[in-house]
Amino acid sequence: MALSGATWNPTSWRSYPAAQQPEWPDAAELENRCKELAALPPLVFAGEARRLTSALGRAAQGRAFLLQAGDCAESFAEFSADSIRDKLRVILQMAVVLTYGAGVPVVKVGRIAGQFAKPRSSATETVGGVELAAFRGHIVNHEAPDAVARTPDPSRLLTAYHQAASTLNLLRAFTTGGFADLSEVHTWNREFVARSPQGRRYDAIAEEITRALRFMEATGIDLAREATLHQVELWTSHEALLLPWEEALTRRDSLTGNWYDCSAHLLWLGERTRQPKGAHVEFLSGIHNPIAVKIGPTTTPAQAVELADRLDPEHVPGRLTLVSRMGAQKVSDTLGPVVEAVRSSGHPVLWTCDPMHGNTFVADNGLKTRRFDDVLGELAAYFAVHRQLGTWPGGVHVELTGDDVTECLGGGRSLSEDELPLRYTTTCDPRLNASQSLDLAFNVAEMLRTLPAG
Repeated sequence: MALSGATWNPTSWRSYPAAQQPEWPDAAELENRCKELAALPPLVFAGEARRLTSALGRAAQGRAFLLQAGDCAESFAEFSADSIRDKLRVILQMAVVLTYGAGVPVVKVGRIAGQFAKPRSSATETVGGVELAAFRGHIVNHEAPDAVARTPDPSRLLTAYHQAASTLNLLRAFTTGGFADLSEVHTWNREFVARSPQGRRYDAIAEEITRALRFMEATGIDLAREATLHQVELWTSHEALLLPWEEALTRRDSLTGNWYDCSAHLLWLGERTRQPKGAHVEFLSGIHNPIAVKIGPTTTPAQAVELADRLDPEHVPGRLTLVSRMGAQKVSDTLGPVVEAVRSSGHPVLWTCDPMHGNTFVADNGLKTRRFDDVLGELAAYFAVHRQLGTWPGGVHVELTGDDVTECLGGGRSLSEDELPLRYTTTCDPRLNASQSLDLAFNVAEMLRTLPAG
């Protein structure tokens, strides 16, 4: 797959304007920390990224569905085996609901093991009358409201690397060591979810799966030899925001000679960093990982095609995912012309929907939140656009946690604004809790079932 050509290298982005970069107080220290990162082993491997490209290629062709989910921003403070397991648990539950309900394989990609940096609308914020540097995620600074905590600290890059490595080790153990075995579907239902209507629906599916496995075993099928029943592939992803970090973890593959960003299997760009002539697009143009770009309501058809030309010049299925994040009130009028233009250009992109970021608002109590009905409304409109055009709505991208948080309004328990402060623990944006996530999966499965066959 030829991308940016022989002149590209991991430092090429430095010749382009780079948005959303922290103001590091000591450039020499940053360079030294990046040299340390560059000497450490890769977090993921090129062959894994190639397998994900193939899986996403099948999704782009309508033969699979992408579920990309996880934390808004991973925290250094909330890092434990339990929290990692519980995020994996809800992703597995959602995948079971989607696969069983809609009859399509699900490609599972976590926002995990590297989702430490966050873009900000302003470089500073005022807290208690004091202007401070904005909190940009634990890989950069701390959220505490004082000048020292908010000063970007390059040593945090190494902390992020080691936390990502530990997270990956545990994820690989869970996904191959028995926790993800399909015979364990009942054990994935946490108590607070099991009491909800969504949990009871999930239990009914789990019982039917268990019954089907017993039937296959009774007919003589050796289930022990079917590896796909006992383990899953979970790939990692994060927003490619902090370019010195991404550069330091980019490696040349010994088999192909191509460059891969070995900080994650899939990297994406957000609304604030998708400038075709900017540093972030330049960086992603040269790595051979599968990549994604979020496109909002201001994206024109011509801009979307320009991005596809820049990032997928060879028209490779699975190389480029375009993530619609228009907002529930705008997607119907805005998305269709963009999809039509990209399709006419010949780029075999995978279309997915982020129904969360376009629907964020600040409640009367000052907390950022999202209405679950708006999330479902954007998904319904997204599916309607693709149904009308005859294109495949190939995935969903959501922020969630496995915990019983109170960050998004509505859902099965009809969470109210008064309840938001009870368990509002996110370091940045509001996430769906496990019950709301399962509710979303059932709704998406129903939407997939309404699509025309073939």
